[in-house]
Amino acid sequence: MENSKIDKVKIEIEKTKIKISEYQAKLRALERQKTGLENEQIVTIVRCEKISDSELSALMASFRGHKSEDTVSETTIVSSNRTEKDEEFYTGKEEPYDVGINEK
Repeated sequence: MENSKIDKVKIEIEKTKIKISEYQAKLRALERQKTGLENEQIVTIVRCEKISDSELSALMASFRGHKSEDTVSETTIVSSNRTEKDEEFYTGKEEPYDVGINEK
């Protein structure tokens, strides 16, 4: 009788380990998706603002030198040349990035 209780607990442990493994894989996929979305957003912003390579380098150097947002000078490129697609991006109407994660 005691062995059957132990066996049940062992089975439950194995099931739990499998679930943990599945959730870890899902977490890694979600983290990759988040990074992809962040990268996509950065690229879109840079393209929308028509930032040149030298301006981007200067901006990044400014961020590295000053950790606070309020220390970045006003020379950080402001553009009024946004397209309709840009507005979709900034207002959240753009289609979400998907890495094909299956919901369980």
